[in-house]
Amino acid sequence: MEKEDLKVLNKGEEEEMELQGYRLCRWRIALVGLGVLCTGGFLLLLLYWMPEWCVKSTCTRTTARDANVVLLQSTVGSKYNCCYCPETFINLLFFFFIKCKMFYVYNALFEAPAFICFSLCFHQIRYFTFHSTKYFWNDEIQNFEVLTRLFFGVNEIAVKVPSVFKLLIKEVLNPFYIFQLFSVILWSADEYYYYALAIVIMSVISIATSLYTIKKQYIMLHDMVAAHSIVRVSVCRANNDIEEILSTDLVPGDVIVIPSNGTIMPCDAVLVSGTCIVNESMLTGESVPVTKTNLPNPGPGDRRDEADSAYSTEEHKRHTLFCGTNVIQTRFYTGELVKAVVVRIGFSTAKGQLVRSILYPKPTDFKLYRDAYLFLLCLVAVAGIGFVYSIVLAIMNCVPAKTIIIESLDIITITVPPALPAAMTAGIVYAQRRLKNIGIFCISPQRINICGQINLVCFDKTGTLTEDGLDLWGVQRAETGSFHLSEENPYKANLVKSQFVACMATCHSLTKIEGQLSGDPLDLKMFEATGWILEEATEEETSLHNRIMPTVVRPPKQLLPPEPALSPEQDMELYELSSAYEIGIVRQFPFSSALQRMTVVARLLGEKRMDAYMKGAPEVVVSLCKRETVPESFAEVLEDYTKQGFRVIALAHRRLESKLTWHKVQNINRDHIETNMEFLGLIIMQNKLKAETPGVLQNLHRANIRTVMVTGDNMLTAISVARDCGMIPPQDTVIIADALPPHDGQAAKITWRYADKPSKASQLQEINISLEDVCHVDEPKTQEMYHFAMNGKSFAVISEHFPDMLQKLVLHGTVFARMAPDQKTQLIEALQGVDYFVGMCGDGANDCGALKRAHGGISLSELEASVASPFTSKTPNISCVPSLIREGRAALITSFCVFKFMALYSLIQYISVTHLYSILSNLGDFQFLFIDIAIILLIVFTMSLNPAWNELVPRRPPSGLISGPLLFSVLSQILICLGFQTITFVWVQRQPWYTVWNPHTDNITAVACNLSLNINVSDHNITEEDDHNIQNFENTSLFYVSSFQYLIVAIVFSKGKPFRQPSYKNCPFMISTLSLYFFLLFIMFHPVESIDEFLEIVCVPFEWRVKLFLIILVNAAVSVMVETITHSSTAT
Repeated sequence: MEKEDLKVLNKGEEEEMELQGYRLCRWRIALVGLGVLCTGGFLLLLLYWMPEWCVKSTCTRTTARDANVVLLQSTVGSKYNCCYCPETFINLLFFFFIKCKMFYVYNALFEAPAFICFSLCFHQIRYFTFHSTKYFWNDEIQNFEVLTRLFFGVNEIAVKVPSVFKLLIKEVLNPFYIFQLFSVILWSADEYYYYALAIVIMSVISIATSLYTIKKQYIMLHDMVAAHSIVRVSVCRANNDIEEILSTDLVPGDVIVIPSNGTIMPCDAVLVSGTCIVNESMLTGESVPVTKTNLPNPGPGDRRDEADSAYSTEEHKRHTLFCGTNVIQTRFYTGELVKAVVVRIGFSTAKGQLVRSILYPKPTDFKLYRDAYLFLLCLVAVAGIGFVYSIVLAIMNCVPAKTIIIESLDIITITVPPALPAAMTAGIVYAQRRLKNIGIFCISPQRINICGQINLVCFDKTGTLTEDGLDLWGVQRAETGSFHLSEENPYKANLVKSQFVACMATCHSLTKIEGQLSGDPLDLKMFEATGWILEEATEEETSLHNRIMPTVVRPPKQLLPPEPALSPEQDMELYELSSAYEIGIVRQFPFSSALQRMTVVARLLGEKRMDAYMKGAPEVVVSLCKRETVPESFAEVLEDYTKQGFRVIALAHRRLESKLTWHKVQNINRDHIETNMEFLGLIIMQNKLKAETPGVLQNLHRANIRTVMVTGDNMLTAISVARDCGMIPPQDTVIIADALPPHDGQAAKITWRYADKPSKASQLQEINISLEDVCHVDEPKTQEMYHFAMNGKSFAVISEHFPDMLQKLVLHGTVFARMAPDQKTQLIEALQGVDYFVGMCGDGANDCGALKRAHGGISLSELEASVASPFTSKTPNISCVPSLIREGRAALITSFCVFKFMALYSLIQYISVTHLYSILSNLGDFQFLFIDIAIILLIVFTMSLNPAWNELVPRRPPSGLISGPLLFSVLSQILICLGFQTITFVWVQRQPWYTVWNPHTDNITAVACNLSLNINVSDHNITEEDDHNIQNFENTSLFYVSSFQYLIVAIVFSKGKPFRQPSYKNCPFMISTLSLYFFLLFIMFHPVESIDEFLEIVCVPFEWRVKLFLIILVNAAVSVMVETITHSSTAT
């Protein structure tokens, strides 16, 4: 099939997938069915595990248009999914409108208006559902796409809690448990009942624990989503009728009424009348109330492109009420309720997309997990060698066919350790519990291991590195094109009626909730500095007016000049009206992070003309002001403040034309207001560093972990804060990269300038940057002499026009200012693209995308269960970052230790069994039971308890198992164990007292066991008939040596410093290990009849026990010495 038949879905998005079309083939299905019967169902299981094989074995390739089965492959991994495309015949519902006396019908299939005959049309629709999203075939683009408007469905974010039976079947069909089932059947056939029963009990406990955890997570998510998801809503129908329906019946296009007492939004809707105060903490983690205004309605005089511009969720965010957010209160007209048009429902909403990201998380592609599968394949290959060896050996010794089959298959079950998944999870579970104890909550445990590899951390500035609140440092007013001297605050009688103070008092989005001022912290500080009073109209007052009652601000009476005496002929009411000084806020254009400004239209009581007040980023505000009103020293003054780390806000004012009435202002576009402004001056806010910030950054730098600032604040302010907190050392140079997009036929270009010496931009020296730099981030390096800084606009231009340059810049970029939320995410991706393991720390607002995309995103939001970040810290400072990395490193090293130990455990047992197979013997049932339960499980679950090391070290743990030192460590220990077991096996047969043991062996060996004379020797030795030839000298000797070998490799592999606390501080591990050592030495040097019978071991002469002890001591010394040499060579 041609290459072009490979379709790409969701191109450029997080869920980008490749799609291939197939059609079911009857003869292939019949062949597969026959194969399933012949293999006893195993082929069906294999096809269940491998969707790609299933599709290719039962279907033939066809075009995507004709497919009834599609094969999806994620472009970020190799995971395949299979979906079926049923053919559905539907009657399309057409929406039409009349223009120039012609019917224009909206065809939902193609999402475009078209002039067609008005008739009933039937269309054949081909679609499939994947991750709660329907994809429909579109003939125009010859591909599948998401068309939510074709089949609306129920407005419900349905998180169905699967039944226990369904979860059980899915869990049991896991390859690991199928292998366990196969092992249990095999062991039962070989009469290893006790060990088989122990494995069954382990598996049942493991499955039950897993089912409980999964079920609990589903129930928690279901409860979180179900809360307030189904409510009764009022919908506007024809003739202005209001109908109450369930929110599940809402469809896009419905006009809903937002109740005045607030509600939880059941859908995404855009406001078309009125305003709302909304708490969006569910989406952003930030509980600051946000004001939502109605969508602008351009009038006939506006430009056509504005009038015809399409609604965009991102562009019109300030007019959109998102699903799951809490509408606290509304403001409305008399007779005109607060209305919103439904735009998205169900899983298409903002809340639905967050829930989908939890239900179907992006797969974590980590080298450790890939290497673990490769290592398991190597174990399977070793098992294959043992399988062939055992068959050949058995045939040569004329062993019955049944025994050959059982013993050859048994060696496969020995080589792949049954407790490996549980053992690998233990370290992560313990780390998650330790993180919870220090106030860090995790919703993605697999990320803990990945956090151990983090070598770069991005920090938001405000609320993360610096205090969340801002303090007013001072103001600097401007008049007639020049600055006044800076003033501490504007709370002065001579300024009370100035436009500067009026702008501070009106240009904000504050509101009163239960009598308390609430809103953005910056707005609160600014308004409180004026000392003015804010009053909002009550519901009773708004019901008496035909217009929405404006919010009114007025100064305190003590600041106003003394009132003239009331003359007898003046009316009291007119006197009060003329003497009052109040400003009503008529219209708000909320702050937009894209525009970096906000504007209000206000009117002074008694004035006919209105005023526009603007505040925002100084560079943006100045660009919208008349040149003659901007002081010539503006750039120097601004630079001086920003270098000192102050946050600077510029104010501007404009007297509006008298023709602009209240009604016109409500529908005018903000571009008509925000022009020809008069510059009023600057507000200087102080944003102090958090006390913990410098120390934490210093610790990260000592550990060779690079730090980067990503902020929406001013460039020079960000650079100043970066220097103050130690992110940029004082002696290092900062180079600002300014990128200009193509303009007037000129190509895009980048200009460079020094942050501290703007005038010396021409003296920049050429700097060579190699992408190889990132490969050596763990190595101590000379102090970097330069750092790049850029703003969001330059980042966008460089990303688009200089992608190769972007890779080099991010290697040394330290400050990224004026970054939009999506640009933060793009920066994370760019850093990951040059092989960094990226951590992201933010306060939750505007950082959600970056927190989710980073390898380890940690939110400082106070919400415990933030759905936007894998990790959430209750500690509101960045001290949680080193703690997370330390625990990640400890968990990662624990995973390595456990995996190496489990690999050695299976291979030590494999070596013992293969040796015993050569004499047609094996380990006994209770010997297996003692090794697997008493030794292995006890050691595995206690060796994972080592806490993290107290400090971060410059060296990172390895990221994968396939590395020279790790492979050498494992292979050397395998060879050591093989060597000493072989020495034991051969040496015991060379002993003068050795004979092929049987229940009637000569009394010499019994006397040698140091039995007391009053014991009847024949009674001690005569046991049940040993069909499996378990009781022999080789078995007993190898059992003793191998049991000690498990403990030796456990101690050797249980590393402590520099990533974990030493093993001697792990009390459960030390108690378990010493107890096992004591027990094994006790039964070796002082045989106990009952224990010997239970473990099916035989008595050996005392001198042989001493020789075994020497073998064990030498084995331990060699193992420790080799591992110490390996560890020291790795450290250097």
